Amino acid sequence: MPSLSIIIAIYNRKDELFELLQSLTFQTDKDFEIIIVDDGSVINLLPTIESFKETLKIQYFKKSNSGPGLSRNYGSERAQNEWLIFVDSDVIVEKDYIQNIKNNLQHNTCDAFGGADKAHHGFNLIQKAISYAMTSLFTTGGIRGSKKSMSKFQPRSFNMGVRKSVFDSVGGFSEMRIGEDPDLSMTLWEKGFTTAFFDDIAVYHKRRVDFGKFSKQVYQFGCARPILNQRHPQYVKLSFAFPSLFLLGYIGSFIEYFALGYGSILSLYGFYTFLILVHATIKTKNISIGFLAIMASYIQLFSYGFGFLQSWILLNILGKSPEEAFPHHFHRR
Repeated sequence: MPSLSIIIAIYNRKDELFELLQSLTFQTDKDFEIIIVDDGSVINLLPTIESFKETLKIQYFKKSNSGPGLSRNYGSERAQNEWLIFVDSDVIVEKDYIQNIKNNLQHNTCDAFGGADKAHHGFNLIQKAISYAMTSLFTTGGIRGSKKSMSKFQPRSFNMGVRKSVFDSVGGFSEMRIGEDPDLSMTLWEKGFTTAFFDDIAVYHKRRVDFGKFSKQVYQFGCARPILNQRHPQYVKLSFAFPSLFLLGYIGSFIEYFALGYGSILSLYGFYTFLILVHATIKTKNISIGFLAIMASYIQLFSYGFGFLQSWILLNILGKSPEEAFPHHFHRR
């Protein structure tokens, strides 16, 4: 039976950590260890962790801040088991999460794997709308919601497993603070390792709780993509530029309307808006979420698209290095 070490890198999220650990206490398979790496939190996490010492096998380490990737590396160095399971601190797992991972590993040959994320019924309306925007076929192409829209699945660190020997052989996560998980997935492919999607290990991912924080987060994701394109040029796709084209097209539609007096392009955005409303409402069975999903989807596309465009210009037109253009995206060892 595969042995698992769950690595949780965390910065300050005490309440989220409590909910994650609580969900892990309900696992049908309780044979796993948890390694919590406190990435320089200013909030004391120990009382929360101590409350689970009797029910979970936990190791806790605190270190100076270096970002999630290097903190996960720190935790993996102290892991005792065959497989490393990385989850974000703001997720909740179902009671058969561990059991389903082990069942999949017994029947699938792979070096790394991942699963989807979704909204919990207890999330607020904005969280559910944001979850829709990040997993829908009409926004991100569904790459976080399932494998069906992808020919090759790219595990993400909110729900990701890697064989420890393989993780060690590629040096773990890179110095990138943002985009470190797709960077690892593509590095694994380049080294000849295989990845898989497990459709029964989805996690409930809280993400950001308001649109302002969500906008800042996806903006940073957009900035990271051209950096990843430089690091892994063989995996560049035209679809990565879609949010930027969406943003530029939206601006162009208003120029067309006010300069030429008609709105043929603007009408396409109106149809897209209606499509999001109908699809999100049907999927969530809530028209309020449908309307909020319109806002979340436009924020996701505009913020990501602006970040991508800015980063692409800095790197490819102005010729700046990633470290020079976005120093906060990298940790200096």
